[in-house]
Amino acid sequence: MTDELTLKEKRFNKWITVISIAIPLVVALLFGYKIPDAEPLSFLPPIYAGINGLTAILLIVAVIAIKNGKKKTHQKLMTTCIVLSAFFLVMYVAYHMTSESTVFGGEGPIKYIYYFILMTHIVLSIAVIPLVLITYSKVYLDDFESHRQWAKFTFPIWLYVAVTGVLVYLMISPYYPY
Repeated sequence: MTDELTLKEKRFNKWITVISIAIPLVVALLFGYKIPDAEPLSFLPPIYAGINGLTAILLIVAVIAIKNGKKKTHQKLMTTCIVLSAFFLVMYVAYHMTSESTVFGGEGPIKYIYYFILMTHIVLSIAVIPLVLITYSKVYLDDFESHRQWAKFTFPIWLYVAVTGVLVYLMISPYYPY
């Protein structure tokens, strides 16, 4: 690895670290803030759940594309998944800044299943941020071997987060107050 490439990678890593810490912190801060007298954005949960579902589908299509040698298609799909994830995050925060959190009303084993899915979804949604950014950065560093190695971990975690985002919505939606 050349000195210039090492410097580029260090810059990428610095920004990846900053972004990976900043996003969860900002989300946590905004999640706890309610906009005074704001109309609840109750139409958003099915939209951002749909975005999670679309992201899951596109992640799978992107893997199929790269396995078939379609690098440009793969890159466009992965970039789309990152943009969709950003849209999801903005809508999710906007919803929670205007609406009270909904409590899951299920009883018995389903309650434990829901909370397990929710907790793993939350933890892995935080963990996937640096994984996605590192994996994506490897392409710009022309380090395709590292990109493939990172993608082996990033893909299943990101797919899990996208799919469980839909599951969490489907499980909590009967308990929304509207």
